[in-house]
Amino acid sequence: MGLQLLERENEVFKVNPKMQPQLEGYDYILERQLKPEARRDMLKVFADQKIRPTAMIDISDGLSSEIMHICEASGTGCKLFEDRIPMDDQTKQMAEELNINPLVAALNGGEDYELLFTIPVGEYDKIRNHPDITVIGHITEKSEGANLVTAGSGQEIPLMAQGWNPLKDQE
Repeated sequence: MGLQLLERENEVFKVNPKMQPQLEGYDYILERQLKPEARRDMLKVFADQKIRPTAMIDISDGLSSEIMHICEASGTGCKLFEDRIPMDDQTKQMAEELNINPLVAALNGGEDYELLFTIPVGEYDKIRNHPDITVIGHITEKSEGANLVTAGSGQEIPLMAQGWNPLKDQE
């Protein structure tokens, strides 16, 4: 959403170079876009909790794309729960201003360098109340597919990888 905000303000500037960019109140999403930081702090969390992730990837190409990479590489499926996907208020506000469903932004946006990881089910109690970790789903059998479970109805919707593709422009 930080990139979307910068692109919007750039378009306004092109039309009226005297117009000042409207960036106030969006410090968080701008910082995530302009100064992303790798989550090195999680190494200490893993060590302190005696956790060794079984799979891990940064969310640089979008949550749905990255979970599908994990599933493909490990020969599994997954269930992500809509109501467990964390979204910052500024992200939601910017998405709504741009008429973008915040969930679509969360599933397909990227560049925030949060970590997506899996751990054995037996280690769940080690992380379930940790303030820096949000459990958003679980791994399933490959035959179940990769699905988003909706908040209201519990309907399962197949995930689609719509994140950024670095080779797209070269095709």
